[in-house]
Amino acid sequence: MTLLHAFDPAVLDWSRAQFALTACYHWLFVPLTLGLALVMAIIETAYYRTGDEFWKTTAQFWQKLFGINFAIGVATGIILEFEFGTNWSNYSWFVGDIFGAPLAIEGILAFFMESTFIAVMFFGWNKVSRGFHLASTWLTGLGATISAWWILVANSWMQHPTGMDFNPDTVRNEMMDFFGVAFQSFAVHKFFHTVSSGWLTGAVFVVAVSCWYLLRNRNVKMATKSIKVASIVGFFAALVVAGTGDQSGVDIARHQPMKLAAAEGLYDGGKGAPFSIVPGVHVPKVLSVLATHDPDGYVPGINDILYKGYTNTEGEQVLPATEKMKQGQKALEAFKTYRATRHTNPEKAAEARKTFEEHKAYFGYGYIQKVEDLVPPVFLVYWPFRVMVGAGGALLLVMALFWWFERKGRLQQHRWLLHVGIWSVVLVYLAEQAGWIVAEVGRQPWAIQDLLPVGAAISKLSVSSVQTTFFLFLIVFTALLIAELRILFSAIKKHEQE
Repeated sequence: MTLLHAFDPAVLDWSRAQFALTACYHWLFVPLTLGLALVMAIIETAYYRTGDEFWKTTAQFWQKLFGINFAIGVATGIILEFEFGTNWSNYSWFVGDIFGAPLAIEGILAFFMESTFIAVMFFGWNKVSRGFHLASTWLTGLGATISAWWILVANSWMQHPTGMDFNPDTVRNEMMDFFGVAFQSFAVHKFFHTVSSGWLTGAVFVVAVSCWYLLRNRNVKMATKSIKVASIVGFFAALVVAGTGDQSGVDIARHQPMKLAAAEGLYDGGKGAPFSIVPGVHVPKVLSVLATHDPDGYVPGINDILYKGYTNTEGEQVLPATEKMKQGQKALEAFKTYRATRHTNPEKAAEARKTFEEHKAYFGYGYIQKVEDLVPPVFLVYWPFRVMVGAGGALLLVMALFWWFERKGRLQQHRWLLHVGIWSVVLVYLAEQAGWIVAEVGRQPWAIQDLLPVGAAISKLSVSSVQTTFFLFLIVFTALLIAELRILFSAIKKHEQE
């Protein structure tokens, strides 16, 4: 068995489009789930401490919106996981021993934890003690967060594969270090960056709905108090997003230099690399600071990575991609020889196995046809990166303004700010989607960084079957989104608390 089989390039393109469609729709719901879970738990904590019925009805309102969003998010998430088996079966075979473990833990632990306590949270009012109900609300949010942790562990491993070894007998990567997979720095930084962005999304959503009420002079107390909680959550979440984004930038510079070069449109690297605000407008040395925390740190460009090679921040000499491809071809040929002779010619198989082990680090590069294929679409990485960073900075300012004006009791005096609060929902979702575009498109052409190209991960499918499911999912997901928005808007419009 070899990894790469004959496939129609159209199947690859449609399978990638289908997975991107599902992931983008799924990520419309997940951040709001994470953020609303935190805000509503804080509000219910206020009810537990004060016994004031106002806080109880406020918590119940936000929990209703949480429940609507949660249900749709689960549906899209299940489909996303099934696609690994249907569209990417070669990928699932190649790394299923590793990739499947965190997803299994997520399903067994986190999902069941959420489903257990969410029932108490929704149906346990006046049936269980206030303390038990509060614990159920916090544990529902914790379950969603733990779920995110294991999914992000799996995704982080795709960005930086570690803790495993390839077995040429089974043609599978086998886990050698569970903790190395689960707690590598890439996973830790990605988790806090992603989850804090979800907290920011939930906070912005609560602010936006509350602004809508204030503009109509409805539910004023609930809206004002909700903005107080949400703006504080949002402000500190935005700070965490920025801080963890900085750490993730260092990880990317070290392990995915091509992604960083594409995000900057940097073709020729060097020391003291400038940061590109937009094409033609640069800030000296800022990219080096972001990538290495050193104003004079070296940052490789696309040409350095492809043709020249470079010395990384740890003083190691990194081969150019052209040389990695040559060594990858040697590893691939040795792998094929070993597979063909292991039962018939043990001596030749042993020699092939030795050659394979010598060049195994670049095995994935043996499947790359042209060195230029290693460059992701620069446009699709460069501009979303700027959307993500710019929107993040703007949202930090917006949350600070709401916090300030709420403290001064002057929110309703600044209608312009209330309109900004409503439109901030668009901004936060642009930032969320842009961040994932950078993360996933920037990794192309790799399904698993430096290990498995997407062309070697695809299932044997017909173009028509993938096209059919693509448009079916497009219709279903769009219908679900419209249904959720209609139900959310209806619940918001009908709510009367004062």
